[in-house]
Amino acid sequence: MVNKQQEQGEQEQERHHYIDRSIAILGAGNMGSALMKGIINARLTPTDKITASGVHLDKLQRLSAQWNVNHSLNLVEAVEASEIVLLCVKPQTLPKVLSQVQKAVRKDHLLISIAAGVKIAFIQSALGQQVAIVRSMPNIASTVDEGATALSFGEFVSEEQQRIAISIFEAVGEVVVVAEEQLDAVTGLSGSGPAYIYMVIEALIDGGVKMGLSRDIASKLAIQTVLGSAKLVKESGLHPAILRDQVTTPGGTAINAIHELESHGLRSMLINAVATATRRSEELSKVISRS
Repeated sequence: MVNKQQEQGEQEQERHHYIDRSIAILGAGNMGSALMKGIINARLTPTDKITASGVHLDKLQRLSAQWNVNHSLNLVEAVEASEIVLLCVKPQTLPKVLSQVQKAVRKDHLLISIAAGVKIAFIQSALGQQVAIVRSMPNIASTVDEGATALSFGEFVSEEQQRIAISIFEAVGEVVVVAEEQLDAVTGLSGSGPAYIYMVIEALIDGGVKMGLSRDIASKLAIQTVLGSAKLVKESGLHPAILRDQVTTPGGTAINAIHELESHGLRSMLINAVATATRRSEELSKVISRS
C-alpha cells in the first residue's frame, strides 16, 4: 500500500522533469540550501547524487545529516563528481571559485549560476572552454518554495539542459526565460522586489497599530492580506486594476485610501524603485566584468 508521503513524492516527480543527475552545490547558504531542498522534495534526483560544498564544515555536516546528501570542503572534488554544478556563491566570490574549479570543469558539465551581475561571457572566459552555462536570478522567496526566477541560457546549453535548469527552479517557485540583457530589469523587479513588499507589509502593520489594533493582530491581518491578494491575482488571471475596482465602491473607504496613495505618488515610487535597482544592477555588472 502506497503511503501518503510516497504518493506526494511521486506526484512531485511527475510534475517536474526528473533529471537523475549528480549535482554539486557550491555555496550551501540560504539560496544554495533552498535549491537543494527543492531538488530533494521534488525528487528530481536521488539524494546520494547531491553534494553540498562550501567553507563551513559544521553547516555542511548538518545539511548532510538532515537531508542525507554528500558534503565536501573540496570544491574541485565536488565538481569532478558531478554532472550539474550550481554556483551559489556571492558575485564577488565567484571569480575565485571559477579559478579554483577551472581544471575540474568538463565540456559535458551544466553550470548554473545565481550570482547577480556576473555575465555568461565572463564565466565562459574564466573557464576557458565551451561549457553549457545558465545564468539565473532567483529571489529570497525560493526558500519557502514561492520564488520567482528568471533564466538565461548560454549558447552551448542544449534543450535537455534547458529543461533541467527550468525543473530545478520550478521546484522552488515560478520560472520565466528571458534574454540575458533583461536580467538587470529582473533584478530590479523580482530580485529586489521582496524588499519593497516587506516595507509595504511593515507600513500596513504600523497603520493598524496607529488605529488601535494590537501589533500581533495587525501583523496577522497585513500578512494575510498581502498573501491573499497576490494569490487572487495569480489564480484569477485578472489584471490587478480589475480586482482593485471590485473592492472599490463609490464613496467608500477603499477609494478614499487610493486617492491618498495616488496623491503621494505610491505608483511612481514603486516604478522608480524598480528602475533605480535595475540601473544599480547594470553598474554592478560592469564592475564585475572589469574585475
